[in-house]
Amino acid sequence: MKNYTVYIEQDEDGVFVGSVPSLDGCYTQGATVTELLENLHDVIPLCARNAGDGVSKFVGIQTIEVPAS
Repeated sequence: MKNYTVYIEQDEDGVFVGSVPSLDGCYTQGATVTELLENLHDVIPLCARNAGDGVSKFVGIQTIEVPAS
């Protein structure tokens, strides 16, 4: 068993989108959060297998202030 950090967002159509920052290109979606999590359980092993040694370590999230243009 391995733990992965997952970002969950909801798009303008109400669809939930999940991505795994430590696995490049690893994302999926679902109509509900439950469906999204089920889909992530299916896709993460495939992404991890394809990543091989290319798995990065999630460090954290920061908020920065940038002047408006």
